[in-house]
Amino acid sequence: MTNPQKNFTMNKNYYDKKAKNTLKNNYLNFFHFIGNYKWIILAAIALSIVGTIFNLIGPSKVSDMTNIITEGIKTSIDIKSIEKIAIVLCALYIGGFVFNYIQGYIMAIVSQRVSQNMRHNIIRKINKLPLKYFDSRPVGDTLSLVTNDIDTIGQTMNQSFSALISAVSMLIGTILMMFLTNWIMAIAGIISALIGFSFMLIIASKSQKYFITQQVVLGDVNGYIEETFSGHIVVKAYNGEKKAINNFAKMNDKLYLCAWKSQFLSGIMMPLMVFVGNLAYVVVCIVGAILAVRGDVSFGTIVAFMIYIRLFTSPLQSISQASNSVQSMSAACERVFEFLDEKEMEDESYKMVYLDKIAGDISFEHVMFGYTTDKMIIKDFSFNAKKGEKIAIVGPTGAGKTTIVNLLMRFYELTSGTIRIDGVSISEITRENINNLFGMVLQDSWLFEGTIRENLIYNNENVSEKDLDKVCQMTGIDKFIKQLPDGYDTIIKDDESISAGQKQLITIARAMLKDSPLLILDEATSNVDTRTELQVQNAMDKLVEGRTSFVIAHRLSTIKNADCILVVKDGNIVESGKHKDLLMKNGFYAKLYNSQFEKTN
Repeated sequence: MTNPQKNFTMNKNYYDKKAKNTLKNNYLNFFHFIGNYKWIILAAIALSIVGTIFNLIGPSKVSDMTNIITEGIKTSIDIKSIEKIAIVLCALYIGGFVFNYIQGYIMAIVSQRVSQNMRHNIIRKINKLPLKYFDSRPVGDTLSLVTNDIDTIGQTMNQSFSALISAVSMLIGTILMMFLTNWIMAIAGIISALIGFSFMLIIASKSQKYFITQQVVLGDVNGYIEETFSGHIVVKAYNGEKKAINNFAKMNDKLYLCAWKSQFLSGIMMPLMVFVGNLAYVVVCIVGAILAVRGDVSFGTIVAFMIYIRLFTSPLQSISQASNSVQSMSAACERVFEFLDEKEMEDESYKMVYLDKIAGDISFEHVMFGYTTDKMIIKDFSFNAKKGEKIAIVGPTGAGKTTIVNLLMRFYELTSGTIRIDGVSISEITRENINNLFGMVLQDSWLFEGTIRENLIYNNENVSEKDLDKVCQMTGIDKFIKQLPDGYDTIIKDDESISAGQKQLITIARAMLKDSPLLILDEATSNVDTRTELQVQNAMDKLVEGRTSFVIAHRLSTIKNADCILVVKDGNIVESGKHKDLLMKNGFYAKLYNSQFEKTN
């Protein structure tokens, strides 16, 4: 059995400092975010206050009723006066219930609206962040923001905020009514209750760092699970189940340790407040008895104070319970707002240059790029592609082939140099404009849950049925689609029996339907068999006619007819030319080609 303490060591000073610095900022960011709902929330607070007032008037009426009964024992009880007070009490408590119900209903709406807006902002933020942000973070951690963290915030607002609003209103109102009733008994009851409340504040401050750590580790666990199950077949194939379980056990132990500490410390609050509430009852009874013997208070006043003490300790208990959720919400807010504060890609609304119908000339001028400044991947890359040319990019793994097209699409920004389309630097036009100019087929086929038709015409509604049929025939998927139960309207699901090659053909057909002047094919035929590859290759030849295209390929036999082959090694062009010319040079390309040819024999 693993030792959680051994596997997980926490930097106490770091988390103490982090908790103090971020707690205030978390709440400020959160209240700023819900600013649009401030009037609705204020209305809910007002309703809560009114409902609290109704409930607070009740004990004074109970006191009057008790005094009438006490006095009536000696003579006769005034039933009519008691009935009038009882009617007023019913009206007060019903009114308090109605106002508190409306307040809870409003907060439920606001909490879900805030959660909805947060999710919307996160999705918008995801599309505004550069790809390098996601290169350094697990996908599961980002998914955890949309699921666990937002749910935590929404549930806390819906459940704990309503309780906090009512509790604070009740607490303040009860203190006021107790002092108006009898200040001596008020001081005695409040002092005894606040002893426990002070302990609660100390515990809350100590447990906050563990709530922060819990949310961070939970994101790590989600990321690991997403990563492991995405590659579950590989894990099974390499008998990696034991290692995966051990790694998960270590992370699970970390989560257990910080969750246990946070829940244990916060869980002490509730029994502590119950004890203090009972202590306050005893103190009030003793002080009230002494004052009653002296003739300073009536029996009805003592009864009223017993109710007030319950009303005073009850919100303290509600606050102690809600503090757990509020601390979890604070930790979740920190992760959400930290994500929303990440540096976005440049706002390009000021750019006025727009390319529509282009010739297709593309030039790379002394392009350099590196994910870090101390390690350049692309080094002084220069090349000119003319209109309608088919440019093949080949080279060993890690040579920078995919990076070149990523730079062309502006998925990453250049470290230095310039890329031009028809003489216009891509830095002068928007990313949206560049994306409209390119059709793209990647090695990993991406299909979403929807119909075949929706996947084919993705974000391209102006596609006729005739064009759809034509492209499907060109790629050879028309027969496959006709065999499906609903044809184009067949819904693709995770359990649908569609092979990897068929998925790739659908993505190729999607690029054809986009009909862009520029084309990028990144290992587009890697998931199809040899016979299908020939069919797709013929379709590709028709597709690239009249279009400037960049083809990344490991199967060098598929790019023999390229107008120019760029042989890239270590971020530089080491050779360039047509297939036959490069073979005659007997250089690096010839070695690559011959090695593949030898493997196929």
